[in-house]
Amino acid sequence: MKIVAFVFARGNSKGIKNKNLLKFKKTTLLGHAINQAKKINGVKQVFVSSDSKKIINYAKKFKAKTPFLRPKKLSRDNSPEIDSWRHAIKFLYQKLNLKPNYIISVPTTCPLRKVSDLNLCLKTALKKNLDIVFTAVKSSRNPYFNMISKRKNKINIISKHFDKKNRKILSRRQDTPQCYDLTTACYVFKPNYVMQSNDLFSGKVDFVEIPRERGIDIDDDFDYKITKLLSQK
Repeated sequence: MKIVAFVFARGNSKGIKNKNLLKFKKTTLLGHAINQAKKINGVKQVFVSSDSKKIINYAKKFKAKTPFLRPKKLSRDNSPEIDSWRHAIKFLYQKLNLKPNYIISVPTTCPLRKVSDLNLCLKTALKKNLDIVFTAVKSSRNPYFNMISKRKNKINIISKHFDKKNRKILSRRQDTPQCYDLTTACYVFKPNYVMQSNDLFSGKVDFVEIPRERGIDIDDDFDYKITKLLSQK
């Protein structure tokens, strides 16, 4: 069983400048992600994918593998994350002749997750032979009752859950299914699945629930301040 870890860290970030190199604890967000990736059970190699030479050089200080510089076209604000995954997979296949059974992506922007969360994601994927595993937290508000749209001055609730068995629309929050927010704490996936699938939710998919505070994703300065405060507890 071959398992490798990747940290995807582009140079330009829209919300916060040089976000991946922001200080976190005794290192940086990037350094912290690399250190966590090294501690995942079964992971022998940790790679960093970036379009930034500064980030690549910094990653080398943590002995992460940096065999390529990601193309700029895959590192724009509107570039889908999956394109960076596919670029990395192609490089492993074609240049390193490395075909891992699973890749685990450890984003820099969710530093409050624990190594145990990463291990549980990988364990879940292996145990169930899943194509991809996400992380999620319980939604703070139920979207069936709290999401609305406005079109031509008309307000509509976006979603109403229909009870097919009893042929009625559910009107109590307690009767609707538990909803979750996807987080960026971790992704575990089969490389072949990512290369072949146009819909990541079309295969054998599951998620690992983590506490809300460990699923905070740093998008802006407010998120960063909250994350630093929580990390001091």
